[in-house]
Amino acid sequence: MKNFSLSLYAFHLRNTLTELPGEVVADANILWENLVKVGESSLTFVGLKDLRSKLICYQNNIYDPKREQGRKTEWLTDSGILDLGSLPTTEGFKINANLQPFLLNDTYAVDLTLFPESPNISIDIPQLQHFKPSSLLPSHIQASLGQTLLISGEVDSTEDCDTLAEKLAIALVAGTNLNTVRSQQGELFGSHLFEYQALDPDEPDNPAKQCHILIVINNNNSQAATATLAGEAYNWLLNLLCSYHKILYIYQLARQRYREARTIYSNLENKIQKFNSLTSQNEIKLSDLKSLMGKIPTKSFDYTRCLQDLQTHHTAITTNITNYQICLEKIQTIGRVNSPQSWQDFINKDCKKWQEQIQTDINYLTPGKELFGQFVDTIRGIVETGQAESDRSLENIIQVLGIGFGGGAIASGVFTTHIDKINLPLIQKHPLYASLTLSIIATLIFIALGWLITKRK
Repeated sequence: MKNFSLSLYAFHLRNTLTELPGEVVADANILWENLVKVGESSLTFVGLKDLRSKLICYQNNIYDPKREQGRKTEWLTDSGILDLGSLPTTEGFKINANLQPFLLNDTYAVDLTLFPESPNISIDIPQLQHFKPSSLLPSHIQASLGQTLLISGEVDSTEDCDTLAEKLAIALVAGTNLNTVRSQQGELFGSHLFEYQALDPDEPDNPAKQCHILIVINNNNSQAATATLAGEAYNWLLNLLCSYHKILYIYQLARQRYREARTIYSNLENKIQKFNSLTSQNEIKLSDLKSLMGKIPTKSFDYTRCLQDLQTHHTAITTNITNYQICLEKIQTIGRVNSPQSWQDFINKDCKKWQEQIQTDINYLTPGKELFGQFVDTIRGIVETGQAESDRSLENIIQVLGIGFGGGAIASGVFTTHIDKINLPLIQKHPLYASLTLSIIATLIFIALGWLITKRK
């Protein structure tokens, strides 16, 4: 391939709704730090190793995102495209590189492009390894939203583009555990477009662990025209890829939150069964119900947060679908032809399906939020009723004992004062014991009287 280039487009989340204004996520700078590591270990371009000194979000090589505030441009440099320098190869030619860093709303984006020093140098499958493509894969870049590798070049009209694209895609991930799968093919700006997904077998649904691959091959000697159109559409292509990766990322988050909500709901069902078991007993232990009720509010809060996050994800995916559609229309206008059918299908089929799935999940989970509240209210009602009955019983006991001991005390005083007037030999012989006995009898009589009074109430 002549006019060869290999580009990395990586997208990393800088901040979310949970951060305060001016704050960023904990690993916001990991994209830039990992690019520096690549520059220090494999693609040893001087400009890549010194990347921190070129970015406005660093000061004295220390990450300082507050320096980005107030900028009226998406560029994260003051000098536009960064020329990273060149590297020699064992085959006698040099590889040049440039880098374009951006802040797209809440997302860091980077375009790192490698190309031979002369467009006439032919790059075949063996020469591809001089560009160290393995160092540009997700395991090294770790972009949270995902990444795209784009190969572009020109071949003779006799070249079998399908076979060449397949070999290039396999060579990009050689020596890794990623498995390449062709998803679509079409045309872009007059060139053949082949699209692949390189999936991690351990986490095939995680967009941060997979690599999106685009291979653009021109075999009709119109590479210059393709390059011109691609240059005009550059910003729209960059934003389209950003929206694409965000949509995949958001849908993955939504599915994860749905699974968490289902787990919480299953836990609620178990507690309802335990509640039914407790209430079916002849005597309900309030301590058991209180213990059960104490665990539900936390689960209810977690469930509500899952539901709220799903609603946020639905709004976010809708917004990014709209942004993707706008970018696609602009690319069509610039290219003066239809965009690749696979890109249209992504909007009309995949995105629509995912958007509807999130809404279905929300509709399915919403009644569970009310069930949590009703369950807590039911248990609280039983506990409060049982507690009130227990309190009344205790109050009655206190009243009975109060009447009994109060009456007994009065009687004891009377007996003690007048014991000598009772003309019975036994009492006169043992006045103390007699007084105590009569007091106890009086107390029991007053307790019985108190019980009758509370019983009538």
